[in-house]
Amino acid sequence: MFSDFSIWWDGLSVIEQIYWLIAIPSTLAFVIQLILSFLGGDMDDADFDGDGDIDHGGDMDYDGGFHFMTVKNMIAFFAIFSWSGLACIDANLGVTVTLIISLICGLLMMIIMATLYYFMSKLSHSGTMQMHNAIGVVGDVYLTIPANKSGMGKVQVKVQGALRTLDAVTNAPEAIRTGSLIKVVDIVNDNILIVVRN
Repeated sequence: MFSDFSIWWDGLSVIEQIYWLIAIPSTLAFVIQLILSFLGGDMDDADFDGDGDIDHGGDMDYDGGFHFMTVKNMIAFFAIFSWSGLACIDANLGVTVTLIISLICGLLMMIIMATLYYFMSKLSHSGTMQMHNAIGVVGDVYLTIPANKSGMGKVQVKVQGALRTLDAVTNAPEAIRTGSLIKVVDIVNDNILIVVRN
């Protein structure tokens, strides 16, 4: 069996051997990456910016930007680059044409992957409540809010399209009773609303 492989390998041109050497490990890495994604895991990733700095973290921790040069995208690039190149060689295209087509295919795959992860990160972040989005929102008091920040009450406000019940305090000299309309003016401790009577 090894002799058959050796005969097959020796019969390949140098460019075919290069493409196969890229195709095998990149395809294995791509398959492992897909399996981990479906199982809920994640391969460690690195995002490269224009200065050459590296930020370690998973793709789903994106800050909402469009990340093109990542480890996952590079794996996808080499997998598609190599297989499209082998397909071009099999179609008897010249070396230059093969390189151009395989480069274009690899870059297109990187763009597709980056776009998918960009929109996936947007979807994952859209479901996470961002407290600053509550500022300026009008709602009503659910549990009476004591005066002069002497205690905490609860308010119901619509934030990011969902009605939420959140802790609130007020600087007002009088308590704001249940059912009163309020407006959110600030946030303290990242999770407590400061409200005024509306």
